[in-house]
Order: sequence, then C-alpha cells, then structure tokens
Amino acid sequence: MAANLMIKMKLLLLLPSKAQIVGWPPIRSYRKNNIQTKKNESEGGGIYVKVSMDGAPYLRKIDLKVYSGYPELLQAIENMFKFTIGEYSEREGYKGSDYAPTYEDKDGDWMLVGDVPWEMFITSCKRLRIMKGSEARGLGRGV
Repeated sequence: MAANLMIKMKLLLLLPSKAQIVGWPPIRSYRKNNIQTKKNESEGGGIYVKVSMDGAPYLRKIDLKVYSGYPELLQAIENMFKFTIGEYSEREGYKGSDYAPTYEDKDGDWMLVGDVPWEMFITSCKRLRIMKGSEARGLGRGV
C-alpha cells in the first residue's frame, strides 16, 4: 500500500500542474492581441509617438502623457535634437528658427504643433516631424 502511494506521488510530481500548462485552450491570435491591447489600455500605458527631424539620421520615440502641455514638449524636443524652436504665433507660425515642429493627425494631415488644444493633440497625434521652415509654410492657420 505504501508502494502504491509512493508511485502516485511520483506520478503527480511528473505531471505538469495547471499553472505549467501553457497555451491551452488555444486562443486565436487576433483574440490574444485584442486582450493584450485592452490590458495595456487598462494599465494606463503611455501614448508613444515617433519624432523625426529633417537632416537627422535617427528617430526618437516619446511618450506624450509625460508632458502637461506644448511648452514642456517643445523643450524636450529642443534638448533631444540640440536645436532651438522659435516663438509661436497663430499668424506667422514659428518665428526665429529654421525649423518648425509639425505632427500628423489621425486623418493623415500635417499640422503645426500648437494649432489645436493640448488634449486634442495628444489624442490625434500619430507622429511628430521637425520640418525645415521653408517646407512648413502654409501649414499654420493664418498662413
């Protein structure tokens, strides 16, 4: 009887526990991705966007949730790429710099950073691009 008990204990040790069984029951990949997305949203993950600058050989990625407004974001971009963004005015865009910060919104349109309220910007921004000032002409509201 003790031998039977020992055999049963050894079998239990050899069989994987429920925690060890991975991938059962099978879940289709779209469901798995959907579950991951919902999990990330519920955790309050950041809003990451790529930042590129004309003439720079590299891209950066930043989290828009870290910043509380445009001044903080622009200061971080200035420090990141080692350049100065001029003063923004609705009529003339960014004055005093060879570059203008722009962003692509959900519709695929390029707009000047600062044209819309901050909350709308962080929900619609897909990526940021620091354009040469000559290329950014006509993107502002008043221009």
